[in-house]
Amino acid sequence: MPPNAVLKTMNHAHRALIKLSGGKLGKTFGPMPAVELTTIGKKTGQPRAVFLTSPIQEDGKWLVVASRGGDPTHPAWYTNLVANPQVTFAVVGQQPTKAEAVPVSAEERERLWPLVVKTYKGYGGYQERTSRVIPLVWIRPLAG
Repeated sequence: MPPNAVLKTMNHAHRALIKLSGGKLGKTFGPMPAVELTTIGKKTGQPRAVFLTSPIQEDGKWLVVASRGGDPTHPAWYTNLVANPQVTFAVVGQQPTKAEAVPVSAEERERLWPLVVKTYKGYGGYQERTSRVIPLVWIRPLAG
C-alpha cells in the first residue's frame, strides 16, 4: 500500500484533473462514480476531504469502501466518520450536501461484498492482502 504522502498526492491530482478539465474528467473510475467525502478529523476537529468511488447506489444511498488498497489499517476517513458520522458528500460535478455515514452490518456486508467485487474486482484483491475485514459504509445524503 502506498504511504500517506502518495495517497494525499493522488487526491490532489484528482482534484486538479477535475478543476483543469472543467469537471469533464475524473467523474468516474471504470463503472464507478467518483465522490468527495469530507469528514471531521477525530484528533484535529478540522475538515478532511478525500475522493473515493461508489460501487453501489441504492435507495438514494451511496456505498463507499474503506479498502485503503488492502492496507492492514483502516483509512483515516473511516476512523473519522466512525467518531463523527455527520459528513459532507458530493458526487463529482454536483453540489455538496450534508450526509450521514452508516457502516454496514456484518449481515449486510455479506450481501453487498459480492456486488462490490463484481463492480470492481480490485476490491477482492485488496481483501486478500489484509487480515482486517474491509468496512463498507453507506453515505445517506440528508434532505435539506
